[in-house]
Amino acid sequence: MADVQAKRVQPGIIDAEMAGRAVRRIKDYLMRYPEQTTILVAGEHGDEGPLILPREAVSLLAFILAQAAEGRGVTVIPSHAELTTQQAADMLNVSRPYLIKLLETGEIPFRLIGKHRRITYEDLQEYKRRDDVKRRTAADQLAALGQELGI
Repeated sequence: MADVQAKRVQPGIIDAEMAGRAVRRIKDYLMRYPEQTTILVAGEHGDEGPLILPREAVSLLAFILAQAAEGRGVTVIPSHAELTTQQAADMLNVSRPYLIKLLETGEIPFRLIGKHRRITYEDLQEYKRRDDVKRRTAADQLAALGQELGI
């Protein structure tokens, strides 16, 4: 993603076996010390003080390593990141013209930079949540109707 402050790790870049060992150790530690809000990471050489990390950052690292252990790639995108219309369309798996229709009808908030539309990642995710609820509701209604009709 060109304009977005994102970090992408392609599948297979991280050694899966090493990632698997690391994620197991991290998860074991987090389970043993659930009350810890910060995690101290000692250096290999011991000549410096430990690195202090927030628990949530360590949990995110564990998630990334778990995906790598499965051979999957990972992209980390800040929630405030702004996407182009093409990037947003790709994330929704829709065409760019369809996405623009969603923007113009007010389904997804956006802002203009010159004549270019930008959508925040947060707003895009909120739209996806609302759309998922609509789809589930429609599917439930169809299933109920099918049961009433004996189909």
